[in-house]
Amino acid sequence: MRDAANTYAKNAQSTGNPRELEAQLLMRAAAKLQAVRDGALVKGDEVVSAIRYNRRLWILFGGSVSRPENPLPLPIKQNLANLANFIVKHSITLETSTEGSADRVGVLININREIAAGLRTTSQAA
Repeated sequence: MRDAANTYAKNAQSTGNPRELEAQLLMRAAAKLQAVRDGALVKGDEVVSAIRYNRRLWILFGGSVSRPENPLPLPIKQNLANLANFIVKHSITLETSTEGSADRVGVLININREIAAGLRTTSQAA
């Protein structure tokens, strides 16, 4: 979890917009997962590393939405927490059985890309 947290902290210093930072991190995780899907990452440790990066990122997001100072409306917080739980569970399943992971990372890629796009749209509209 330290890698994702360090990346988040380092990028937070270089960008003033938290939504853009989150979108960038989600897209970075999606790119790593896409490399698994495309077969560019095939070694077990590379595959697990890409999946674990995404999982750790979502653990951070899940923790962030549960904080009382988080300004998001409660229904959105709940939806994001549920999504984070799904991603963590799905990722653990993929990490423990790297066979067939390339075929099963697509849902994670799609979620990351859609949430990133939403963050960027909301960011531009704000």
